[in-house]
Amino acid sequence: MPLPPKEGGEKVVKIKLKKSQVLLLLVLATILPRLYRFDNPVADWHAFRQADTASATREYVKNGIDVFRPRYQDLSNIQSGKDNLEGWRMVEFPIANALIAWIVRLMPTLDLVLVSRSFSILFSLGTTLSLYFLIQKISGKTTASLSALFFALMPFSVFYGRAILPEPALLFFMIFSLWQYHNYLEQKKTWLSFGLSALSLALAMLLKPFVIFLGPVYLILTLQKFGKKTLVHLELLLFLVISFGPFWWWRQWIEQFPSGIPANDWLFNSNQIRLRPAWFRWLFYERLTKLLLGFAGWAFIFGNLLDFSKKKDELAIYGAWGLGLLTYLIVIATGNVQHDYYQVITLPFVAVLLGRGATLFHSFCKKRLGQKSALAIIGATALVSIILSWQNVKGYFNVNHWEYVEAGQVVDQMTPKSAKVIAPAFGDTIFLFQTNRTGWPIGFEIDNKINKGATHYVTTSYDDEARDLEAKYQTLVKTSKYLLLDLTKPLESK
Repeated sequence: MPLPPKEGGEKVVKIKLKKSQVLLLLVLATILPRLYRFDNPVADWHAFRQADTASATREYVKNGIDVFRPRYQDLSNIQSGKDNLEGWRMVEFPIANALIAWIVRLMPTLDLVLVSRSFSILFSLGTTLSLYFLIQKISGKTTASLSALFFALMPFSVFYGRAILPEPALLFFMIFSLWQYHNYLEQKKTWLSFGLSALSLALAMLLKPFVIFLGPVYLILTLQKFGKKTLVHLELLLFLVISFGPFWWWRQWIEQFPSGIPANDWLFNSNQIRLRPAWFRWLFYERLTKLLLGFAGWAFIFGNLLDFSKKKDELAIYGAWGLGLLTYLIVIATGNVQHDYYQVITLPFVAVLLGRGATLFHSFCKKRLGQKSALAIIGATALVSIILSWQNVKGYFNVNHWEYVEAGQVVDQMTPKSAKVIAPAFGDTIFLFQTNRTGWPIGFEIDNKINKGATHYVTTSYDDEARDLEAKYQTLVKTSKYLLLDLTKPLESK
């Protein structure tokens, strides 16, 4: 005869089932939107940066994997100011590139672009779930669920959550590290969480050192748990060594390859825009208000002002997080204004503000209007926010230069694998990437480039340079869309 269930057992089952449903919803909300135009070529928004990232992976596929000596397609001096004929790519440590390349080399029928996008989506899923578990510990299940859901569904987050960039992996390692660090503190020095947090932070630093601006969050969490005396504790020193040691080593290592290190001084304040009206306009109106919040999201941001009376520790954590990110926006002023993908690092925090604000806003409305009306207001506000944000972000998914893709395929079919191609696109590597060859993303000084190894020239602009070269070198293909020349076969002068 079966034993009767323990008192309260049925309730536990229901709670677990409800939690599993929330997690399933977060999984679907993260993955499904990021499948939109999943098979696009690398020719959508910020394709130049995606092309550089993907080409580093492709060079591994072609030539073997050496994580300490990554190379990519661009042989020009555009990024570093020095000729880069070896194609060195000394920026982020290429852990994701190496892993993707290993999979593609193992299964050559797989498409590199699709595998790369798949990894970005998986990293985004990891961020969604890590954010959920982290915020659940700080602010409770409702805020955690809404925060993770906002992160999953914000159109800006959707686009960059499937783009071939270091950012998806960066966000995952960053948020996972915070979650595990909270676990380490909460569970009284659990060494597994300690190691996972330190290792994840190290990987995040190797991808983008900007994660250092989250330092105030780690500091506040530590102070809340152990007080000021802990700041000189041996364990924290060990945490710092594990987290920052690999980054220090990597920066020392890449100094051997100066031609592969892009210039970065411009990121800080090269155009003197820091804290000027244009800085505020671009970051807080064009980016935050329009792209991330879709205007209506401000209702939830302001919802955070509805309650300051409870959970001072919670407010301190979020205050430190916001202060760190504001410092990041101020310090990396020009980079943030010129490229919107620099704001990807702010997405988890914005999602938390939306989730927490929506929770408080719902409670405020529920007391005055009732549950159904409160849910309707919250749902309508969130929907308007996503729709208006989508109106500004949807163009990011467009491919505006299909002629680059078509011409690149022809180059790949008609030139040797060892060919070095000049593919002028005003320095943008998107066109060069489509050729599946290394080379130069800009014309001019063609004889100099030939002396450096250029073998072919392809263009979609029949300009003076193209006409001049057409008269000097053998034409392989000429259509109304593109021209492909063999620079190794000069025509006989008449």
